[in-house]
Amino acid sequence: MPNKYDCIVIGGGVNGGSVAYNLAKRGKKVLLLEKDRLASKASGAAAGMLAAQAELEEDGPLFHLAKKSRSMFPVLAKEIKDLTGVDIELVNKGMYKVAFTEEEENRFKHVINLQTKAGEQAEWISREEVRRREPALSTAIRGAMYIEKDGQVAAPHMTFGFLKAAAVLGVEIREFTEVSAFLFDNGKIAGVRTSGGSFESDKVILTGGAWSESLLPDSEIHLNTYPVKGVCFSVVTHQPLLTGTIFSHSCYLVPKKGGRLLVGATVQPNTFDQTVTVDGISYLMEKAKTLVPDIVHAEWEKAWAGIRPQTSDGLPYLGEHPAYEGLYVATGHFRNGILLSPITGELIARLVDREPLAADLRAFRIDRHLERTL
Repeated sequence: MPNKYDCIVIGGGVNGGSVAYNLAKRGKKVLLLEKDRLASKASGAAAGMLAAQAELEEDGPLFHLAKKSRSMFPVLAKEIKDLTGVDIELVNKGMYKVAFTEEEENRFKHVINLQTKAGEQAEWISREEVRRREPALSTAIRGAMYIEKDGQVAAPHMTFGFLKAAAVLGVEIREFTEVSAFLFDNGKIAGVRTSGGSFESDKVILTGGAWSESLLPDSEIHLNTYPVKGVCFSVVTHQPLLTGTIFSHSCYLVPKKGGRLLVGATVQPNTFDQTVTVDGISYLMEKAKTLVPDIVHAEWEKAWAGIRPQTSDGLPYLGEHPAYEGLYVATGHFRNGILLSPITGELIARLVDREPLAADLRAFRIDRHLERTL
């Protein structure tokens, strides 16, 4: 049947692309549906940081998942380049989490101790050493937590790399095709109804980011998710201002190819409005100037906003819906969607094939919030 597939993936972002790619590698006939353009939401707006240790300070399930996913990027970068010619621009020049106050310094040193005990590399670097490596940084910093393994990629390239690799392996991709309903047969998923017709499959994977909750059918299970708007801007200089990524409490600066410097991101919860406001940009500008004073001489390039999916407990949802067999959910990655995309695709593919998992997903269960209220 022309409209029947082994798997249907809903969402054309980085995690939808990763899931489709991993399923296609297993020989599945896959359909990927996107209601707008591919990579038009959070994935296309992301800075591409692989901040497994800078973003996730405490040892726990998400920390371990992020470290595993981070380790997958070198092999994945080669796979995508070989299949599609797309360079995801993987950069491993470390990340500096800078401290401006004694309180921040003490906290970062505590985190370094925890992470080194967990077997990860992290070290405290003095202000003099940080500025020797990154002379453009402000003299007001006290020092930095240096994380050698945290790197970055070009988020749009990463997303399109997954999608193009999936297409090379036979995935059918349909843009501007909005899902309006799930189809069921005796409590099992049977397909989806869309603006472009109905499609059959007994395996449907929802990777709709901040829009995932609105697509789920009515049941006793509801995802505790909400959208978070983030505004970013970029500037260009003839000589790069930075070599490594700078991460601070108020903003981050990510150096890209061609002298581009990406500055992000504001955090505005509970809105789907992607308007770039003067207030958001002026806030980021002031924070960026505090970190790198010479940014005032850079040439303005552009500004944009993305909507990221956050959950009430800060953990993504990864797994099969407990009320509907064959319906899988991968959402709630917040600021770690790019970082977690490799492991997300692999885990969902293993779940679909009922294979043993390389990670414990109990902390990411779809119905985990119900257990806390019983």
